Amino acid sequence: SGQDMVSILQLVQNLMHGEEEEETSQSCRLQNVGEQGHMALLGHSLAAYISVLDKERLRKLTTRILSDTTLWLCRLFRYENGSAYYHEDDREGLLKICRLVIHTRYEDYTLEGFNVLYTRQPVIYISSAARTGLGQALCNQLGLPLSCMCRVPCNTMFGSQHQMDVALLDRLIKDDVEFGKLPLLLVANAGTPGAGHTDKLGRLKELCEQYKMWLHVEGVNLATLALGYISSSVLAATKCDSMTLTLGSWLGLPAVPAVTLYRHEDPSLSLAAGLTSSQPVEKLRALPLWLSLQYLGHDGIVERIKHASQLSQRLLENLKNLDFIKTSVEDELSSPVVVFRFFQEYSNRDQTSHAAQASTIQRSIINNEGHIYDTFNQWLGEQLAQLVPASGVDVVELEDEGTCVRFSPLMTSAVLGTEIQDIDQLVDCLKMKIPVLTSTLQLREEFEQEVRRTVGLLYIEDLGWPGLGVVRYNYHSNGKNDDKQEKELEKINTELLKKLNELESDLTFSLGPEFGGQKNCVYIGMVTEDLDVSELVETIAATGREIEENSRLLENMTEVVRKGIQEAQLQLQKANEERLLEEGLLRQIPVVGSVLNWFSPFQASPKGRTFNLTAGSLESTESMYVSKAQGTGSTPPPTPTSSLAKQRLPGQKAFKRSLRSSDGFSETSSISHCDDLDKLDQRPPDLSPGQEQGPLEMERVEEQEVAQAKTDTEDTHSDKLPPDCTKAEDKASQR
Repeated sequence: SGQDMVSILQLVQNLMHGEEEEETSQSCRLQNVGEQGHMALLGHSLAAYISVLDKERLRKLTTRILSDTTLWLCRLFRYENGSAYYHEDDREGLLKICRLVIHTRYEDYTLEGFNVLYTRQPVIYISSAARTGLGQALCNQLGLPLSCMCRVPCNTMFGSQHQMDVALLDRLIKDDVEFGKLPLLLVANAGTPGAGHTDKLGRLKELCEQYKMWLHVEGVNLATLALGYISSSVLAATKCDSMTLTLGSWLGLPAVPAVTLYRHEDPSLSLAAGLTSSQPVEKLRALPLWLSLQYLGHDGIVERIKHASQLSQRLLENLKNLDFIKTSVEDELSSPVVVFRFFQEYSNRDQTSHAAQASTIQRSIINNEGHIYDTFNQWLGEQLAQLVPASGVDVVELEDEGTCVRFSPLMTSAVLGTEIQDIDQLVDCLKMKIPVLTSTLQLREEFEQEVRRTVGLLYIEDLGWPGLGVVRYNYHSNGKNDDKQEKELEKINTELLKKLNELESDLTFSLGPEFGGQKNCVYIGMVTEDLDVSELVETIAATGREIEENSRLLENMTEVVRKGIQEAQLQLQKANEERLLEEGLLRQIPVVGSVLNWFSPFQASPKGRTFNLTAGSLESTESMYVSKAQGTGSTPPPTPTSSLAKQRLPGQKAFKRSLRSSDGFSETSSISHCDDLDKLDQRPPDLSPGQEQGPLEMERVEEQEVAQAKTDTEDTHSDKLPPDCTKAEDKASQR
């Protein structure tokens, strides 16, 4: 029978926010899109309402909206005499451009289709720094084999390592022409997805004109075309055949379409390629963008793009003053994308050691330094994104540099509302993390050597762990099978991790990553420079031995108790047999035995057995029945504990390396203070604390002390003698 509108809207609300409590649902609310965002969202609703108008009114309205939006965008981004295609997927514009070029270069493609392509195979050239999967997606949508896609490497000798190698591209095109292929289209970057570098668009345009190729440009740096000052490399994009603009992320507008601007003279081919449509409803895609551009105005659009450029420049200036931070930017004066990474030369860590005398461990660390730096920069990017979420930094993988931290405000600042103070906070967090990274990197080798020298510990090399290292306590098995040994190893290392986390320290101990980590290990996180590595390793080894000894003690006690029970059963059985012999056979008969016991009772002392857990032996219970109390036995041995814990000052946490000077000063001052107190206690009562003793006074004090000691000795001696001896001594003294 259908539902009313209130019920349907309630259902939509429940699906959006869930049927949870209001406190929980408040955190799931939509982000604050602002008034300009509401204008963009309103455009979708208006487009649906406008679509129900009559055909003539709808045609006039859609033509006005489409022409206005296209004109504004072409003027704003300096693209003269261009047409526009509005699409939801940012790759759809390039796909339509490829179809347009195929229709243009193959005249009989409309009639013969793929047969024309078979006679002369088309080739599309894409930079190796382009978006991942872009070439494969184009081939799948166009129905072309992957052999039609040619990836052009970037520079290796001269220029930026993220720019397309123009000389190599020229050789590739010549080779394809010699093999009878048709160079069709070149996709260049004005801001690569990773590092934000711009290809040499001027030279690429000349090359495309030489071979009659189509040049398509995309990238985040195209947004700077709206500014007053533009670099020459980006300005060359205005001469290309087509470009794709993603205004939604640049201006912080939700649900607005991407735009592909292009120049072409034949409208019929554009219609065949799908770049234009005869349906008025298709033209309404530009309505949200039409409303948003009018709301922001030219000054508002330029101000947002300019603000993003200022944020990247502010961060770049601060990064230049930081040690161990390496930046990878195209232009230090104006770079919309800032890419940086933590880097420290291994040669600076030990300048006294020679390369010829380097140990095997150090050589292995140098060989694996790329993996270690990737891991550390991954951790750094995650920490910065968590501490300063408004900055919008993320982690990116580059082909040559490895793992880096990227700041691209043109893609994030308008949505997140990034301000200058967020950049300052990001720099402050980075300054706090750099000492932690350097300290951990320097102490990794020392930790590895200490663990390898310590008996009972096994060092696990895990290059993907951002921290001091990974250690495992080796369980000394005594002929146990693998399954039981594995369980015992897991039990000991789990208990070891629990004990380490109970200590008062700044270190983080864990079981490692959820996926891909080693089993039965203790993972140690980032550390500071005041870490005492030897104390840490000693504590881990001592705690592991303590857990192992307790485990073995429990196992031995279980075995001893089992053997003691068996021995007690045998002794009790033997005692029962002896009792039967003492009582006789008649006493075992039910009726006769009762009568005989009544006339002549048999007195037998109970003979039980008790098991002493401390001594591990069986003892008789006769003493218990005589004294009516259970003996305590010997004192059990103390539980083995670690004696390697160092004495720490009040408030000092574990594994902290204290300075020797401060320790010596505190010990000396405390000892001298105690000596002063002892001297004050030993002064005579009549001498004030501030009065000095002369020689005569010192003699008098000594004579008093000797006389007092002699009197005390005589009194003590007389108290200990019997009365007769005392009288005899008195008479002798009288004589």
